[in-house]
Amino acid sequence: MVSSGWCFLAAMIVAYGVANLLQSAAAARTTVHHTFDPGLLVRLAGQRTYLLGLGCQVLGFVLAFLAREDLPLFLVQASVAAGLGVTAVLGVVLLKWSLPAAEVVLLAMLMAGIAALVHAAQPAHARPLGAAAIAGLTLALLVIGGLGFFAVRLQGALGSVVLGSLAGVGFSAAAIAARPLATEHSAAGFFANPLLYLLVVHSLVGQLLLGLAMQRGSTTAAVAAMDAAGAVPAAVVGLLLLGDRIQPGKEWLAALGFVVTLAAVIGLTRYAEPQHHHAPAPTRRPDPAPLHTAPTGR
Repeated sequence: MVSSGWCFLAAMIVAYGVANLLQSAAAARTTVHHTFDPGLLVRLAGQRTYLLGLGCQVLGFVLAFLAREDLPLFLVQASVAAGLGVTAVLGVVLLKWSLPAAEVVLLAMLMAGIAALVHAAQPAHARPLGAAAIAGLTLALLVIGGLGFFAVRLQGALGSVVLGSLAGVGFSAAAIAARPLATEHSAAGFFANPLLYLLVVHSLVGQLLLGLAMQRGSTTAAVAAMDAAGAVPAAVVGLLLLGDRIQPGKEWLAALGFVVTLAAVIGLTRYAEPQHHHAPAPTRRPDPAPLHTAPTGR
């Protein structure tokens, strides 16, 4: 019998792809921020496009949460990157984005890598996380926030990549918290679990960092950097601590798929071209000097 996690996974990819596109369009219309200011989220929330994108992202987050109950983290987190393909197609069709040939090839590589991971993954429930892992997730939150405070000074493609990478680590930490939390079926246990609150705060910090990254020009670079940085920590923790499984005899396929996926998203941070260009603030022309005319008599 096919696990419901596979259906949740497919729907998640579409939801994240639409969310990336809508949030990118909204971020491009907002004044570029050079400080680690949560007020950016408030300004973005004033746009209907951003709210629609945020709704799609919340839907994708819920679908990912449900998928993590059965599917390993290395698969779910790598599959988040497949949303880039949806974003790219919608961007070309609806927003007339121009994708270079290298970007198209890398997107094809991304899909091939994720297909290999899907074929190699074995559904299984997660093991619980101990107190040391919870403390580690708390420390990671402080480190990500501290690095983000300084990274907002970076502009252009470098700013998109660095801020997107920090967002990815934040979302990866949220995913690690979500995997064992998804197996908690009692309401009392769910709301009393510290992993729930770590998941929420990591997600908010990641959302702020992603908005800052998208403002710096390239949606593809920002999201690809986010996916690349988020895939590795989640995969390692999932295999070592959470009981994630690979089908026997297909370890090589899982490794190949993960490497290809990671190489594709890293390549996208290098070759992606800006889709948005913020126009410089208009400069006010000086008022013309008043005309002096000779006085006239009556």
